[in-house]
Amino acid sequence: MTIVTFGKHNGKIVSVECKGHTGWGEQGEDIVCAALSSMVQSCALGILQVVKIDAEYTTDEESGYLKLVLPQELTDSQSHDASVLLDTLLMSVQDLSESYHQYVKSEVKRL
Repeated sequence: MTIVTFGKHNGKIVSVECKGHTGWGEQGEDIVCAALSSMVQSCALGILQVVKIDAEYTTDEESGYLKLVLPQELTDSQSHDASVLLDTLLMSVQDLSESYHQYVKSEVKRL
């Protein structure tokens, strides 16, 4: 199972952390893992390369780990754009989790 934890501070998502493999199928054939990975990595690319936020970004493919943490200091524009991307990611992960609840769990923690 993959557990996706969103960290919120002052009502805004400031971090996302994914732990574990979904286990839906064999490596290379796991459509749930592929969908989740695509969502999270697209969001990370948007934050890092499109919005140009110097976020902390760590991955380990072998263990199925990914963590993205926004810096504390952002411009208003960066904060807005990051919120749009991260709020969309949260909704997408929650939707995937509803359909594949035995493989993906999402949670929101207040920081």
